Amino acid sequence: MSLDILDQFHDPGLCKSVLERLRATLDGHPLRFMEVCGTHTVAIFRSGLRSILPKEIVHLTGPGCPVCVTHESEVNAFLDLAENPKVILATFGDLMRVPGSKGRSLKIAQADGARVSVVYSPPDALKIAADNPDSMVVFLGVGFETTAPAVAATMHMAKAQGITNFRVLSFHKYVPPAVAALLADPETDIDGFILPGHASVITGVGPYLAAASSYGKSAAVAGFEPLDILQALLFLAERKRDGRPEVVNLYRRVVRDEGNAKARAMLEATFTTVDALWRGIGSIPGSGLEINDEFAAFDAKREFGITITECPPLPGCKCGDVLKGKLVPNMCPLFGKACTPAKPVGPCMVSTEGSCAAYFKYQVD
Repeated sequence: MSLDILDQFHDPGLCKSVLERLRATLDGHPLRFMEVCGTHTVAIFRSGLRSILPKEIVHLTGPGCPVCVTHESEVNAFLDLAENPKVILATFGDLMRVPGSKGRSLKIAQADGARVSVVYSPPDALKIAADNPDSMVVFLGVGFETTAPAVAATMHMAKAQGITNFRVLSFHKYVPPAVAALLADPETDIDGFILPGHASVITGVGPYLAAASSYGKSAAVAGFEPLDILQALLFLAERKRDGRPEVVNLYRRVVRDEGNAKARAMLEATFTTVDALWRGIGSIPGSGLEINDEFAAFDAKREFGITITECPPLPGCKCGDVLKGKLVPNMCPLFGKACTPAKPVGPCMVSTEGSCAAYFKYQVD
């Protein structure tokens, strides 16, 4: 694809200027960057930006797709719960086709008679509970600190309204510890990170400062327009050239450096941090959000005695290595053959934010 694609951008002249500065800054030296957020992954491919980046840039996708990092054992717990005839599962639609360790999914369970309802917000699940007082409605809490405050607020609503047949199965995950795990992994080879714009609205930049101070890597919170991403890449390239690692917020029109104190207060009032399993990465300390004792009455784990343990990964699926930036999707032997969006083997091919789905949709070589 030629540079004519710049004409499609909101400010083609400025994008071209930043691209030229980026090329001059690199001066033939490589830059391996990882965008952590799945929305960034889609934005990079959909805009055509990846096709015009300097050849020195190696683009790696990270563990910022909520569905992709949901562990096989967690999906198995969803499927086990779906077999309970007294339970209605409420879930966001992108979880429906995620395979468990035996290849089954919620979509298959629904076809077999399980009561699974797709909702668009946690309060929708609460309404289902109010409308079905003889059933236990369990909302599948999957996502990052971006969506967890709304789930927490819904539990507060349930408590205030006296709705006693509503539960949450919380497998929410917290992004900063995952970035820290990547930084600490001696096998990763990443020069800098584009940090998630949405999650950083909640956290701010503080949790990521150790990337520079402890690991000597630069990172930038960025928006999702092509110019946002180009400016973040220029920042990473300049800091690498100058040997001056730094973490910066380049998305100030949306993200405050300190984040959203009210949303964090809601999380702290409802959840406690625990170790959590991430698909392909394993257990990451302090990266999970578990319902605290005050809201134990709404905790599906306690209600149904659910425990989570490691289980074997899906045979042949390299989604974990993709999430860690150790290989690109089309290097997986299943990619485009046994694993396609129509028949996904792993979660990175299921979600619209998954890197494998993006590679397949945009036909990346």
